[in-house]
Amino acid sequence: MELLAAAFSAACAVDHEGSSSESDPRDSAGGHLASSDSPSTPGTVATPEEYPALATDSPTTLTEALKMIHPIPADSWKIFIEQIGLLYQEYRDKSTLHEIETRRLQDAEVQVDVDKSPDSEETPPEEEPASSPEKKPLPQICLLNNANSRFNLWQDLPEIRSSGVLDILQPDEIRLQEAMFELVTSEASYYKSLSLLVSHFMDNERLKKILHPSESHILFSNVLDVMAVSERFLLELEHRMEENIVISDVCDIVYQHAANHFSVYITYVSNQTYQERAYKQLLQEKAAFREVISQLELDPKCKGLPFSSFLILPFQRITRLKLLVQNILKRVEESSERECTALDAHKELEMVVKACNEGVRKMSRTEQMISIQKKMEFKIKSVPIISHSRWLLKQGELQQMSGPKTSRTLRTKKLFREIYLFLFNDLLVICRQIPGDKYQVFDSAPRGLLRVEELEDQGQTLANVFILRLLENADDREATYMLKASSQSEMKRWMTSLAPNRRTKFVSFTSRLLADCPQVQCVHPYVAQQPDELSLELADILNILEKTEDGWIFGERLHDQERGWFPSSMVEEIMNPKIRSQNLKECFRVHKMDDTQRSQNKDRRKLGSRNRQ
Repeated sequence: MELLAAAFSAACAVDHEGSSSESDPRDSAGGHLASSDSPSTPGTVATPEEYPALATDSPTTLTEALKMIHPIPADSWKIFIEQIGLLYQEYRDKSTLHEIETRRLQDAEVQVDVDKSPDSEETPPEEEPASSPEKKPLPQICLLNNANSRFNLWQDLPEIRSSGVLDILQPDEIRLQEAMFELVTSEASYYKSLSLLVSHFMDNERLKKILHPSESHILFSNVLDVMAVSERFLLELEHRMEENIVISDVCDIVYQHAANHFSVYITYVSNQTYQERAYKQLLQEKAAFREVISQLELDPKCKGLPFSSFLILPFQRITRLKLLVQNILKRVEESSERECTALDAHKELEMVVKACNEGVRKMSRTEQMISIQKKMEFKIKSVPIISHSRWLLKQGELQQMSGPKTSRTLRTKKLFREIYLFLFNDLLVICRQIPGDKYQVFDSAPRGLLRVEELEDQGQTLANVFILRLLENADDREATYMLKASSQSEMKRWMTSLAPNRRTKFVSFTSRLLADCPQVQCVHPYVAQQPDELSLELADILNILEKTEDGWIFGERLHDQERGWFPSSMVEEIMNPKIRSQNLKECFRVHKMDDTQRSQNKDRRKLGSRNRQ
């Protein structure tokens, strides 16, 4: 989510916790997993005598059977949760870097495939004896099984290792278990960091004496409510884990909490504009505040992390929860009850995230529109700028061609003169900058009545020049402007913003999923500097819609369909067509359902819940 990723950009680098539930490329094959001391042949991994509940022949009852015979002790699980040593910020870094490296490994496979030509006449390798079957490695899904991190995989739990379920479950089910397990353990890590924000910073007595109650309220907002909701959410997830070592589902719990309790996130996130401003102002104006915060940040509990990284935790967590549910949705069986609950949970989280974004936008846009209105002086009939349904898309200076396109005019120094454009979602205002940081408005037009046209290459003087046509301007007549941008990317960015549907490539999202669209993944976080730019978080996957020669890309993020420009140096291209196709299919699966299907699935989910009870 772009607005959440941009929070506190001046004080804290934006880093995204990517999916740590991606499977290892070595484990793409199906089949059962073999134990380390038994061959992977049918009938040897488990018997009805050893597991009475497995006597049924239906493979769909396997998980249900495993759930009934392997409860996990509550004390064992609570100890595990309490021993989680990673703060949420550390967890995020580890998981996103692992996802990036996993995709790189998968992407590299295409080079190996190309090198292995089917027409080559190499001697086929000798077949290995049948008596020594290959042992398939367990799918290593997460980079958190580090002895120093005290943050293990589901498959590394002692109860899992000793139960024998790893010898029975298929690799796809193990990956699904890891995806659900990650949602639980990451919530525990998140709660640990929230608790530190409250106990170490907000409740600090020295800080309380320095801050006025109103300043403290703006700075910490309703973080106590957020923490209480996280605690309640985590407790229910823990109870589900204690029931069975093979997790039945977590998305039903996510759905209930997102629908009934996650509104506290909307309140916290909507306060972002005031929170960020208050924090910067306190740092600048109160030396005592700056000193105490610096001392608190040096405490070993914070592990070198800045105060601002704790303040933005709720911003990042609510977005991350949606991605974690997406990872689960990609791994559940199609048309199953677990798919229904995952889709419902994802839809509820989408609504919360959207409301969070709207809350942030409403606060920042209102102040921005008031500021712009004050700077404008109208040479023409005044146009009301401030409107609840209007926001700024792009602003900046361009060069307007001021004379006829003749050889004599091209040699003069007055060929172009500066103009300044304010482009809103429904209106274009054309100005000239005047002294006193003011803008004199001399033309305007509804955005829907704008047309753009790129000029053919006509030499250096007319490089990066395009035609802007106002079908109906402030004088109710057609007007044409020949405008010159400072670079190719700036020209294309203006053309895209002024008339976004000018090219056939800007078709519906679903239509683009049917074709092999160029893709990139983010390897360096980026915070948008202008309204038409897109903030990027580590491991984001994007379709490339436009690319310039001077290093800018116009892309669409797959998980939320947000569009914008970003530097090409922040991403790397995904070359493997199989990986691109897989990314698109997974995205289509997440977003394919309409409201009618969701309503039907909600009824099925409720019925399934009653049956379990």
